[in-house]
Amino acid sequence: MTLSKQQFLTTSGLRVHTLELWLEQQWLIPVETTDDGATFSDVDVARARLILNLKDDFGINDEGIDVILHLLDQLHGARQAMAVLRAAGTDRPGDA
Repeated sequence: MTLSKQQFLTTSGLRVHTLELWLEQQWLIPVETTDDGATFSDVDVARARLILNLKDDFGINDEGIDVILHLLDQLHGARQAMAVLRAAGTDRPGDA
């Protein structure tokens, strides 16, 4: 599902200033940016809530958030690569 900026702010619980800061830090990246504004996904909402939890519940500072998000992005990329390799392996003749 795609959310407008306002829908994203309402759903995620972020304030406009916080969203702008996180976009600048590239902690969040809109699905698309058009003349009508940025659009976000449900994954962006989950990521925003994760960041809020890390900051508010665990007291992690901005540098720590950078590291955690970078590691999560690497893990997600590795999982996608493994899925592609797994799918490619099952398409070969003779694989069980």
